[in-house]
Order: sequence, then structure tokens, then C-alpha cells
Amino acid sequence: MAEFTLPANSKINKDGRVHRAEGAARVKSFRVYRYDPDSGENPRYDRFEIDLDNCGPMVLDALIKMKSEQDSTLTFRRSCREGICGSCSMNMNGKNGLACTTAIEDLKGDVTITPLPHMEVIKDLVPDFTHFYAQYASIEPWLKTKTTTPSGKERLQSPEDRANLDGLYECILCACCSTSCPSYWWNSDKFLGPAILLQAYRWLADSRDEMTGERLDELEDPFRLYRCHTIMNCANACPKGLNPARAIAEVKKLMVERAV
Repeated sequence: MAEFTLPANSKINKDGRVHRAEGAARVKSFRVYRYDPDSGENPRYDRFEIDLDNCGPMVLDALIKMKSEQDSTLTFRRSCREGICGSCSMNMNGKNGLACTTAIEDLKGDVTITPLPHMEVIKDLVPDFTHFYAQYASIEPWLKTKTTTPSGKERLQSPEDRANLDGLYECILCACCSTSCPSYWWNSDKFLGPAILLQAYRWLADSRDEMTGERLDELEDPFRLYRCHTIMNCANACPKGLNPARAIAEVKKLMVERAV
């Protein structure tokens, strides 16, 4: 489970607006976090009742219905609706996930929806990813080489070397794992967090990359790498079924191997 924190110096109003589904036979109730910094008001929870017989099966379908039919000011991110872009990551009933791949029927009772935990909130369900993306850029997530590419040819790798990237390249940078990590909550200014470290290992594991030493030098730091305590929240939260903790362990292993 992930803990949600409010913006600094704010209190939440328990009673917000209620949007009812009059005459519906099957109703699902959603408590949705609302916060508009331009209004000067405290955050609150609004309640939305959704007619399940006239709604798609996923939480994102319910959110789109809320915005389209009940409150057009409701703000959230979404794009692909296929669990590929990572835009609709949020916290649903205490667990981080993608709204587009989370089925309404899998969430028991009233559903509480908040932004990803321990991130600054821009508005409603939209967290500020500026720092997260800056950390991603800091690991230089592209192929780095010293030798020149053979004229007219690609840099090839064997099927076995390519298989080493399985479980790494699938990361969609939704931040569900990092915002489930207590170490990242407390040290996000220095600790890179599960998502970024998994991405860092993706390039360390790539047989075509020739800058392993330089990449390890950048990670050799008491905070950037070693704040991971293998709590495994990251693996539990990942909507793609990846294991960032394992990737972090592999980076630590590479550190030890080069020191021996």
C-alpha cells in the first residue's frame, strides 16, 4: 500500500461535492481527490456515483464519464488507454496503478482515488513529474559508444544478449514503483528511486553500450543507489509486472565486481 500526502501546509476538507447517478440500477461510488491551487481553497474529496451499466469496465472509463457528464473541471492525465504510455498512473484504494488497466470490479466497496503519493500536485489527480524526469535525464538513457559504427551497418547483438534486456525495456516510466518506495519518499532529492535505477541498469545490461565504467561512476554514491533497502514495494506496485529491486541488486553486483 502507498501513503498519500497532501501539499505542504494544507488541510483537507472532508465534505466535497456529491454527483449522483439518479435512477441507476448498479451504482459505484468514487471518492476523488480535488485540489486547485489557483482557487486558494483546501483540497477536498468529491463523491461521484457512476452507473456501471452505462460505463466501461476500467477506472479510467469511470473518470472520463465523471469529466464528460458530471464535472468538466476534473483533471487527470490519460492517453493510450492500453497500459503503454503510463500517463494515467494514480493511487486507487491505497495502491498505485494505471487507471486504464485497473478494472472497477477489482476494487471492492467505495473507491478512493488520489494522485501518486509524495509528489507535488499540480491539480486534482495530476502530479508534477519535473523532478522525476530530470532524474531520468541524469542517467543519460541512450546508447553510448566509443567505437565507430561499421559503415552502413547496425550495432548487432546476439539473441542471448537481447534477452538480457527483457524485464527492463518494458518500463513505461509511470512512477508507480518510485512513489511506492519509502526510501524515495524521504530521499527523492538524492535517491534516484526504483524506476530510474531500473532504467539505468537497462543500459548497463545492453551489450552494445561501451560506457559501463562511466555509468557506474555516476551511480557510485551513498544516496543515488544505496538507499534501496529491498522492501519490494516497487515490484508489488509495477503495473507491467517488472522487478526494479532485482535490477537495483544487479547494479550493486556490478559495483562489487569491478571493485574486486
